[in-house]
Amino acid sequence: MRTLFLLAGMAAWAADGGYVVAALSLTPAAWEKEANLAKFERYAREAAGRGAQVIVAPEGYLEGYVGNQHRTPGLTQERYAAEAAEPLDGPLLNRVRALAKELRVYLMLGFAEKRDGRVFNTAVMFSPGGTVASHYSKSHTMNDEPFNTKGSSFPVTKTEFGQWGTLICFDRQVPETARLLALQGADTIFVPAWGGYGEMNDLMMRVRAYENGVNLAFVHPNRALLIDSAGKVIAESKGEGDQIVMGRMEVNAKRKHSMLKYRRPGLYEGLVK
Repeated sequence: MRTLFLLAGMAAWAADGGYVVAALSLTPAAWEKEANLAKFERYAREAAGRGAQVIVAPEGYLEGYVGNQHRTPGLTQERYAAEAAEPLDGPLLNRVRALAKELRVYLMLGFAEKRDGRVFNTAVMFSPGGTVASHYSKSHTMNDEPFNTKGSSFPVTKTEFGQWGTLICFDRQVPETARLLALQGADTIFVPAWGGYGEMNDLMMRVRAYENGVNLAFVHPNRALLIDSAGKVIAESKGEGDQIVMGRMEVNAKRKHSMLKYRRPGLYEGLVK
């Protein structure tokens, strides 16, 4: 297990009131939910032991993101719903809930969610008390997830560490999504992902943070970035392969949403036409 640290020691991280985020850059096995959950628990325990207060895994981690037609050619809706999807209150997610409570951390997991007879690409964040702190379903795709219902809301969660929003993978490509979260008061955006990564994505994630004055955590099986509200990378993965990337985030009151106050919304009516 490889762990990357931004600062030497937990005391240094906690010195000025920030909170420690751990991005679990892990590759799950397709369809192997039990094995993936065991791996997630192992790395989450490691991260919590190193002082992480918020721990985030990639998109679709639990089932191995099998709902994408390019990853699973020939997939049927029946198999996807029956074998990949899990309810939020089911036994596997309840184990994640219990783990968050045991470790006293915020714990985010991406999974195929079975809800109201449909399946959603969801990221849930459990609180240190074991409650659902945030619950978001992916709203934008490249029409390559035929059996996932698209979400239609952008919730913002208030915590003792500030206000948080979530985007999943392709959601980040559309600038309006991050802007909506910032306008609702989010000062940190978590982006669990699976698809493309690389130099262009790194630049895009830094711009999303800068243009909205938010911290941002991008968590992908092969790439992790922790970015502050000025667009500066404060921690990142080194190469590919399973690893934990840790860094301290804080809400910069002077910087928060600094770009937003100069907007002239009355000029932007064309954006919704």
